[in-house]
Amino acid sequence: MTAKLTQRYITATTKNLGTASESDVRAELEGSIADAIDARVEQGIRRADAERAVLTELGDPALLAAAYADRPLHLIGPRHYLTWARLLKILLATVPLFTFLGIALMESFSNDSIGEIIAAGITMGLSVAVHVTFWVTLLFAVLERIGTTTRGHWNVDRPPDYPRSHDNRGDSVASLTGLTILAAAMFRDGFAGPALLDAEPVAILNPDLWPWAISGLFTLIAARAALSVRILIVGRWTTSMAILNTTLAILFMSLITTLLGWGELINPEVILGVIDAGASMDIVRVIALLAGLATVGFASWSTGIGWQGTANTTNR
Repeated sequence: MTAKLTQRYITATTKNLGTASESDVRAELEGSIADAIDARVEQGIRRADAERAVLTELGDPALLAAAYADRPLHLIGPRHYLTWARLLKILLATVPLFTFLGIALMESFSNDSIGEIIAAGITMGLSVAVHVTFWVTLLFAVLERIGTTTRGHWNVDRPPDYPRSHDNRGDSVASLTGLTILAAAMFRDGFAGPALLDAEPVAILNPDLWPWAISGLFTLIAARAALSVRILIVGRWTTSMAILNTTLAILFMSLITTLLGWGELINPEVILGVIDAGASMDIVRVIALLAGLATVGFASWSTGIGWQGTANTTNR
């Protein structure tokens, strides 16, 4: 009976371990449990009671197996919790709010009532908050499982001799907010069509851009958002970050200006509707030119922010 109880406990502990370590763990447990039982028996405790006391002290076999396998039993542990909590607080305090404002502004052009505009903004803001929480938590849960660290090993020299730049943090939050609004607007444009043509919703972007060109834009947006998150975590710009940021800005600018130059960015139905409404083709060309200049200006501003942040870090 005694041996059977111990073997049941050991089997429950080792069944989820790999075959390479199962035999070693089994042998180690058999030896340590037997020694602990013998020690208690020498103190005058009955063997059956000693065995129960030893196994109870060892605890749940699943917990013991996780300890042997060095497998975390928490979603996000101490190694990542502080970074996860700080990043999530920053994102939830800014991104849903600016998403609400951006969606409300977009909806204001659709002749909806004030109630409908506010409802659309709140709905999208809550949706973005849920997505931000889910994806950020999922990211850190994956980092926890693969053993990656986001903070490095602490030592007494770790605290910097200068405060983190609030400008970098503000720029990163503003960038994440703008990218979120842009992504949400592109999704809404592709699936809801914010423009109205003959009382029918029409997409502003050319539907022929789906899926490849639009997927490219979303990839660039996701990459820039990941860079912003990295800057929030690190607290400063580096040369490699500035180079990556410049590359992403150039790719974004090239894609948008190329599509504008080929006349493939805007839905042809929207252009025809604007012309039918009384606008001349020259006005359409001017609008396209302004859009191109705005794209170049945005890319230049983003590039300048990166290199200025790098220079500020170097000066510190």
